[in-house]
This record gives sequence, structure tokens and C-alpha cells, in this order.
Amino acid sequence: MAYKDLRDYLAALEIRGKLHHVKKEVDPDWEVAAVIRRVFQRIPPARRPAVMFEHIKGHRMPLVAGILGASPEVYALALETTVDQIADKWAQAQSHPIPPVRVSTGPVKDVILTGDRIDATTLPLCRWTRDQDPAPYVTGPCVISTDPETGERNMGTYRLMLKGPRRFGLFLSTTWRDMYSHIMKNERQGKPTPCAVVIGCDPPVPLTSVARIRGDELGVAGALRGAPLEVVRCETNDLEVPAHAEIVIEGFVPAGVREHEGPFGEYTGYMGSSGPSFVIEVTAITHRTDPIYQAFFSQMPPSESSCIRGTGRDVALLKHLKRDLRLPVRDVHLLEAGGGAAFLAISLRREHPALPQRAMWAAWAFDPSFSKWVVVVDEDIDIRDYFQVLWAMSWHVQPARDLYVNRDTAGVALDPSVAEEDVNQLERKTVLSSKVGVDATRKHTFPARSVPPQEDLDRVDAHWADYGLE
Repeated sequence: MAYKDLRDYLAALEIRGKLHHVKKEVDPDWEVAAVIRRVFQRIPPARRPAVMFEHIKGHRMPLVAGILGASPEVYALALETTVDQIADKWAQAQSHPIPPVRVSTGPVKDVILTGDRIDATTLPLCRWTRDQDPAPYVTGPCVISTDPETGERNMGTYRLMLKGPRRFGLFLSTTWRDMYSHIMKNERQGKPTPCAVVIGCDPPVPLTSVARIRGDELGVAGALRGAPLEVVRCETNDLEVPAHAEIVIEGFVPAGVREHEGPFGEYTGYMGSSGPSFVIEVTAITHRTDPIYQAFFSQMPPSESSCIRGTGRDVALLKHLKRDLRLPVRDVHLLEAGGGAAFLAISLRREHPALPQRAMWAAWAFDPSFSKWVVVVDEDIDIRDYFQVLWAMSWHVQPARDLYVNRDTAGVALDPSVAEEDVNQLERKTVLSSKVGVDATRKHTFPARSVPPQEDLDRVDAHWADYGLE
């Protein structure tokens, strides 16, 4: 049964012992980020909980983080499935979206603030990299906009820098799709771009916002939850937003306006770029009674954002390669060490010598903003075990034959290896990069593997406690 809202999902985490409550008052300028960093560093994924900070210094709202990407198991719980069924659930949802249904009102309209009553500084926004982030940031927004020519809706997650009670800086890392395209089309006509920032929803909404999928994200979210998402009209524009959201910030991106934004501690593990960027002028804030603020924990992997980003993109790319292009692909995996973006592994059945290269190009064509490294291995290699991937690269590759370097390509967003000297933030989006493909499949018959027979290993596993190695 679909989660009704964020609170319904938090109750499910609570029942399974996956939500840890911090009752101590914490400082949003440094303490929230430091506590979450230690949670991800010191607690193995299998035991790692999401966290609710019940008392944020200077604010009334509690803050939750890690609730979608504390671990693959938590991610699966967010989709009401198991880890091994995540890909199938995503594939089904993308193939059979369920359009949202419009309702007259919902809990997100409990409180409606317009005019002088708007004050975004009341939200418990955090500084995630102390002494380097120039301001508090919204890290988990679902930003909705529409194409002014086609009316097609898009929802994406972008960093938002607090600039004042009614103003945010907006950073978009790609220039060829989604909200950037909407803003450019409106700017050519001298028009602002209406938008809505949704914070705190039942899990399929933010998960589809982060994933790179084709079609209406709200329709895919409906399919993921198994029931249409209820939406309501905004107060100050015609956009539709989830009726059971915790908070919605309505506004518009003014045409031709650019202001300094950044830097921000990014998923690459480095400070992201800064420079002239878009702004959002806030026209209304609506929220539930006693709202709960949701943040994504980003920065250096392992992090919540790298888990969410990699898992969502894995399933979208797998569907494209396997179901759309009908390639004999077993699995794809964007490694978390690469922020769920820069390092892609693909396992496949090598039916033709050129098939590994075809899979590389198909991945790059699907979305040129990730996969700086693509490593293709045989189908018997578990690409979610990085040791096996490195083993295949070590012994199945002849560099002069199996490495493919492609120059002057679109780059991975926020890649710190791209030189930034004398390049401002907007120009940086068009700076060219390069990509590497590694064919780590076996090109001829290899000797038998030097491992004990599986039945011997199974017998040891069955009596593991007898060896005193617990």
C-alpha cells in the first residue's frame, strides 16, 4: 500500500528501527553536517539509520536526513520493495506511468504565506561545509517547471542558496535539458519562468526528482507508489504540486537576472564552482501544520545523495540498454565512490567483439553528463563488488587494445578535474571534457579460475560458527 506522505514513510522507518532521533539541540551552521558525516563514516550500510534532528537551534521545525539513501536497504524500503527488485520496480514504473490527479486542496495548504508574511529564513536550512559554503542551502528540493512551448512538466533537484527571506540562488549544472531549457525559452521572450520548490514528500517524488528519467516525473512517481499522486494548484502560478507535501515554495526565475552563487560542498567530494547564476523570487510559501523539513546529505561519498543518484540512474540506464536497445546487458552500476555519476560499470554477455564499445556509446548518448569512466565486463562479474571490477580490469585488459579515449565530449557535472581558471560558472557548463571506455571482457578462452569448488565454500559457510571467526 502506497505511503500517503512523508510522515507515513517515517512511521515505516520507525517500525523497522531505521530512524534515529537526535533529541539534543543542534546548530544548523555546523553540527547537523558533522553528525550526519559521522553516521555515514562509522555505521555500516546494513545498520545505518536515517536521522531526525528534533531540535534545530533557532528554528521550530525538525529536520530529517538520510531517509532515502542511508543505504540500499533504506532506498528499497522507500519504494516498498527489496534491494533485488529495485530495478524491476523502476522499469515497470517508467513503462507504465500513472498520471497525477488534481484535487481542490490538501495538507500542504494548511498554512498559506504571501506578501510580507513570506520568510524563508524560518526554514531550518544548514551550512553543510562550514567556513566554505557562503550561506545555508536547500539540498533536497524537488523543483517543478514547465516548457513554455510544449507545456511538458519537469521536476529536478538542484542546489538552492538562501539569499534572503524571499530570494534564493539557483544552480543548474547542465545546459541542454530540463529547467535550463525552460528558462532559456522564456528569456528569449523576456518572460520569467514560474517554478515551485517542493520539500518533504512520500519517497517516490524526491526519488524521481533525482533520477534521470524520460517523461513526467510525477507520473513515474505515481507508478512507483502504485496509485496516482494527488496534486493541487499553486497559489501564485498554475503549476501543480503534491497535495501531501510538507512545504512548497512558489516563485519565478526572472529573465536576464544573474547573481553570484556558490561555492557549495558537492557530491564529488570537493567544493563546487561559483559564479553568476539564476535566482528565484519567492511569491508564496505554503506548508502543513507543524511541518517536517527534509534535507539530502551530500558532499564527499559515501553520502545520501550519491546513493540516491547512483541507484536512480542505474535503473534508468539499465532499462534503456536492456529493454529499449535490447542489448545483452546483465547489470549496470554507477559506483558510489564516483558520486553515483563519474564511474560506470556494465556487465554483459559478449556476443560480438564490438558489443562492449556499443554499450559504452549507448551509455554516453543516454546522458552525456555522467560516466567519465565506463568499464565493461563479462556477465559473470558482480559489478556491485568493486574488487571484482578491479580484478577484471587487471587481468582482462590489454591497454593498447582495450582502452578508448574520447576527447571533446560533454563533461560530468561539477567535475573538479576540469580547469576553472578564468572560467565563470555559466561558461563552465560548456567546457569540454573527455571520457574513457575500458573493455574488460575476456577476448579469448581463459584458464579455469583458481578458487575452491563452490560446494567446499558452501560447506564452510554452513558451519562458519565452528571456526571461531565470528
